[in-house]
Amino acid sequence: DEKNLPQGHFDDHWGPDFGPIFEDWEADFGRTYVVGNDPVKIKLKADIEKAWIEGKNYFNNQTEISGAQLYAYCNKLAQKYGWEFGGEIAGHLIGHFPHESLEKELKTNYIHPENHVDMRALNQKGDSRSWILEIHFVDSEKKIGGFFEQLLTF
Repeated sequence: DEKNLPQGHFDDHWGPDFGPIFEDWEADFGRTYVVGNDPVKIKLKADIEKAWIEGKNYFNNQTEISGAQLYAYCNKLAQKYGWEFGGEIAGHLIGHFPHESLEKELKTNYIHPENHVDMRALNQKGDSRSWILEIHFVDSEKKIGGFFEQLLTF
């Protein structure tokens, strides 16, 4: 019973990040959870969830949008909520282990400042591409952070 926990103890947060693999395709799903009553961590959790929805709505309301544009928007959301954006990407393609090594990969596989390709563009086979949107907010002074990630498109 949380009411019986000693004050100041057990206030923590954690974030499971699942990368299920279906045949040769990797997806991604992650959340931040808060244990205890730390108001900053509770705000962090709530803010990243709201920002994810805002990011998805922004994406859905654009007829064309590059990975760089969505990345910039996610950074603005972090500022709006009073956080820093904590990731060098704000998402990635669903695919054959799409983010094993960012520095070696094409930035067009990511929601990244160097991806200037329309995210709705078809792949080389002429198929639509599916994306994961990742919202990572941090407070570097408090040394805390959280994330919310799930399917953006399919």
